[in-house]
Amino acid sequence: MSSSFKSSGQVSYELRGDVAVMTVSNPPVNALSLAIRQDLVARIKQFEEDDTAKAAVIVGAGKVFIAGADIREFKLPATEPHLPDVIDQIEACSKPVIAAIHGVALGGGLEVALGCHFRVGVKGAKVGLPEVHLGIIPGAGGTQRLPRLAGYQKALEMIPSGAPISAADAKAAGILDEVSEEADAVAAGLSFARSVIDNGTPMRRCSELVAPAVDPQMFAEAKAAVAKRARGQKSPVVCVEAVEVASKTSFADGMEKEREMFMELKNSAQHRALAHAFFADRALGKLPEIEGVAPRQIKAIGVIGGGTMGAGIATGALMNGLSVTLIERDAEALGRAKATIAGNIAGAVKKGKLSAEQEQRIFAEALSLSTDYASLSEVDLVIEAVFEDIDVKKQVFQKLDEVCKDGAVLATNTSYLDVNAIAATTKRPQDVIGLHFFSPAHIMKLLEVVVADKTAPDVIATGFQLGKIMRKVAVRAGVCDGFIGNRILATYRTAADAIVMDGSTPYEVDKVMLEFGFPMGPYAVADLAGLDIGWATRKRKAPTLDPRARYFTFPDRICEQGWFGQKTGKGFYVYEAGARKGTPNPAVLEILTEERKEKQINAQTISKEQILDRYMAAMVNEAAKVVEEGIALRPLDVDMTLIYGYGFPRWRGGPMQYADEVGLETILNNIKRYAQEDAYFWLPAKLLEELVASGRTFADLNAESGDKLAGQKRETA
Repeated sequence: MSSSFKSSGQVSYELRGDVAVMTVSNPPVNALSLAIRQDLVARIKQFEEDDTAKAAVIVGAGKVFIAGADIREFKLPATEPHLPDVIDQIEACSKPVIAAIHGVALGGGLEVALGCHFRVGVKGAKVGLPEVHLGIIPGAGGTQRLPRLAGYQKALEMIPSGAPISAADAKAAGILDEVSEEADAVAAGLSFARSVIDNGTPMRRCSELVAPAVDPQMFAEAKAAVAKRARGQKSPVVCVEAVEVASKTSFADGMEKEREMFMELKNSAQHRALAHAFFADRALGKLPEIEGVAPRQIKAIGVIGGGTMGAGIATGALMNGLSVTLIERDAEALGRAKATIAGNIAGAVKKGKLSAEQEQRIFAEALSLSTDYASLSEVDLVIEAVFEDIDVKKQVFQKLDEVCKDGAVLATNTSYLDVNAIAATTKRPQDVIGLHFFSPAHIMKLLEVVVADKTAPDVIATGFQLGKIMRKVAVRAGVCDGFIGNRILATYRTAADAIVMDGSTPYEVDKVMLEFGFPMGPYAVADLAGLDIGWATRKRKAPTLDPRARYFTFPDRICEQGWFGQKTGKGFYVYEAGARKGTPNPAVLEILTEERKEKQINAQTISKEQILDRYMAAMVNEAAKVVEEGIALRPLDVDMTLIYGYGFPRWRGGPMQYADEVGLETILNNIKRYAQEDAYFWLPAKLLEELVASGRTFADLNAESGDKLAGQKRETA
């Protein structure tokens, strides 16, 4: 490999006595871009030729060492110097090179450190190889050097999970040679380099180390365990296979095999999906309407209603440092709410998410309980989480309008109802917003920030800020029945019911969706949520049901038996006392047979492929309508909603990314074919038809929205 690369100056070189300090500077996370790789090669060559320098220290500028490869370059043709070659050049140095790690050394960053002869970390540093989360494996020697240095067991813990470990754990595993008492990484590196020079410490090259032999059965067991957890994602299993290669071959052959495996995954649909999800996560809060808008202060919040949802919201707020005033009807209801919150908090302490001291402080200082709305006079934001009835919610908001201070944000946690109608009951519709949490609210990551017609930009910004404080993934949604997630859910559930009515069973549909990668099928999910919730929604919508719509009574008939799912021990499945997993309820098949007979439907055999195609076509078609109407601003907002709130497998990237992979024309042709039997339900989204006609994709729409925001930034700069 040529080392005549011109330096960009992003890796500086400075002599401190007889130690060369190379500082990687590529804000914000020192990603290993082409310029950084070129600079590292040039600096290593400079170090080799510098007779004064007896050792070198590689450090990162800013808050981290190196947080990995620059994944924006993944879509570009690979350009020399490739990272494995850069690391080989570091390792081949004739003089010692020390990695001095602060913040994080992740992915390619840890691989660079493994190419150095010694590694020192400061307290608080973390190291890890998280490539698995992008659907790939470490591709610059991580699967070959780490097991040689830390042993196969540690490599199998770290690489397939992608989880980082602390400096102390890394020291115990032999990954770090020292955890320094120095606060500053440069000082830690210089001190370590001094001892290496003075003691003549022999250099250790990870590629030359031999890990203790292990029983090959260990890899078979690891592969089986990882495959079970991965539920269809390939990269965790390939991680195990790559570590196994290290146990069987020379380092050079292992590197060749690692590269093959890396490239195969890098060119896969799963990597494209996970890279899409990675960038979509970062794009969610980048919205034109809140660009440069400061959120309102949030320190104290109110929660109306102490049921499962209200108590969950209060728990999440308390766990993240907010003070909460919870309102309930009477002392008895307040007692129940407090007990629920106490149980949630105790669970968090048990899992190590909170300390016992924090738990005490929450109940001594942060949580107030009251039956009087006047207690909310000083809160910054209040979230209503009462029964899902618009008249009840309107009454709550009229009271809030009277007691809350000027500038307080008034939020409703409704799952379906019209936020505009709720806002209209107040004299301050500009302060009203929907904050749709998902149950259990202190655990589920998704938060739909529902923007009504008159919601002020700083109130929207405050919704996103609350999401950040409570560690939620906030997605902007517009007002319609069900917003983004529940509206799409209602549609694909209707499609599932039609599949069942036409000849399948709820259990076959659930099995197909499990195999697709969902943690549960739609009928098992309905049992978990409570079948009475869907029943109430169907009753609410019944007066406005279009006569052209097919209506299936079997879910209602199940509810009429008093079977509401897990909470009653029966639903689509039968649950033994305390069991989370059920067995098929035979009575459901009898109810189905009866309804088919009444409607003169001849049950047909529906294959797994047909079930999946119909289910996904319904999801994608409704999602396209949601984007078309502006309920979701971009396809990526739909993808993240379904991933974080509805169990859509992340490694498939969400329904819009999935549709792009399958081909929008294929999806549209399926919809048109189904429309021959049910033209009302299978009305194709205009947006889908337009994209197919113009040869564009949902990814193109995401890119266009990103370009638009970038253009607005340039105009306002």
